[in-house]
Amino acid sequence: MAGHVDVRIDQREHGSIAHLTIVHDAKLNTLNRALMRDVVEATEKVMLHADLRAVVLTGEGRRAFIGGADITAMVEIQEKVGATHFIEQVHQTCRAFRDLPVPVIARINGFALGAGLEVAASCDLRIAASSAKFGMPEVLVGIPSVVEAALLPGLIGWGRTRRLLLLGETIDAAEALAWGLVEKVVPDAELDAAVEDWVQKLLHAGPQAVRTQKKLIREWEDLPLREAVQAGISTFASAWRTEEPRRMMQGFLDSQAARKRGR
Repeated sequence: MAGHVDVRIDQREHGSIAHLTIVHDAKLNTLNRALMRDVVEATEKVMLHADLRAVVLTGEGRRAFIGGADITAMVEIQEKVGATHFIEQVHQTCRAFRDLPVPVIARINGFALGAGLEVAASCDLRIAASSAKFGMPEVLVGIPSVVEAALLPGLIGWGRTRRLLLLGETIDAAEALAWGLVEKVVPDAELDAAVEDWVQKLLHAGPQAVRTQKKLIREWEDLPLREAVQAGISTFASAWRTEEPRRMMQGFLDSQAARKRGR
């Protein structure tokens, strides 16, 4: 069984939320070629929803978010061309989430290892169950950590990145939180409620503002400080091409006035 991606669209009053689940629990939701193609196709499918507000990504079951790339698939690689094609697929899988126009929440249950941690790093927000485990064990099986592992220094710094990549250590959720590898850790039983809390916050924000913010953050990653600041100025000005800022600011002022009248 190659596994597949389950796509569920949750239609809400203020837009739709896409739930993507990596369904490959028998092999810790590890990524093989067919499953990686399915991931990319699933992101392309949900992108077609014009009212899309957020995507929640998780793994089937409780054992793993994504346990890495499928070693049985990698051990069959015979030459450089095959290795290049496989790792480009891993990159395309990670990039699919970075390229989505809305925030992606990684709902991390269980192991997030290797390519699984790279996928998590490619998401915009990461929330983990307290039982989750994180690691980049590639050197322990004779290969370096590559592609979106390059995002890790921006999250946890170079020293901790070196510790994960060179030693192949696995850390628990509490340490991942302390490092900044995830933004929140909750008891396993509270994971869905915590994800829903974030979804609600996104739904109450300006939809165009959130999309614009994600796009700008992506630009900041590649720009020197001076150019990043200038990009922000241009983005702020362009936000006024729609009625969303005026409408939401006026709504805020009206609510404040009503609150004062109620005192």
